[in-house]
Amino acid sequence: MASTANTVHGRVEQARVELTPVQMAAGLLFVAALGYTLLFVQDPLVHDSMHNFRHAAGIACH
Repeated sequence: MASTANTVHGRVEQARVELTPVQMAAGLLFVAALGYTLLFVQDPLVHDSMHNFRHAAGIACH
């Protein structure tokens, strides 16, 4: 059985083949909205929950 390395380049190529432009745009919009929320929401309760989410996702934020 041949095994290929699972790389980012391979995933990008697979996404180009399998996803439509509308699906790619929707995904990009979702990521942009999530990024905006993580960066700019400063209500203390929301900020703390987003802070904990960033740590759970493995993002070092301080």
